[in-house]
Amino acid sequence: MLNKVCIGLIALVAVACGVAGEALAEAEGVLMLLVALAGVVYGAVAIDAEDATAFLAVAIAVGLAAQADALSYINVVGEYLDAMLDVVPVALYSAVASILVMRTKNRLMG
Repeated sequence: MLNKVCIGLIALVAVACGVAGEALAEAEGVLMLLVALAGVVYGAVAIDAEDATAFLAVAIAVGLAAQADALSYINVVGEYLDAMLDVVPVALYSAVASILVMRTKNRLMG
C-alpha cells in the first residue's frame, strides 16, 4: 500500500510541475523534497536490494531521457511532457540511494 502512495505522490507532483510549472516556481524546492522522500521510501519498501538490476537500468534510462529533453520535440505538448519527465529521475535516484544503503547494510550484517 505504501508503495502505491509513493507512486501516486510522485505522479501527482510530476503532473503538477508539468502543467503549472511557472505557478509552482516558489514551491518547487518543497515539492522536489517530497518527491525525493517518496523515492527513498519506495526504494526501501518496494525494491529488492539484492536483485535491483532492472530497476537500476530503468533509473539510468529515465535519467538520460530527462537530461536529453527527449520529449520536448513533440509539437504542442512536448514541453509539458518533458517538464513532467524531469521530476521522475529525482524519485528514481533517491530510490537508488536507499537501495545502496540497504545493500550495504545487508553486506555488513552478513
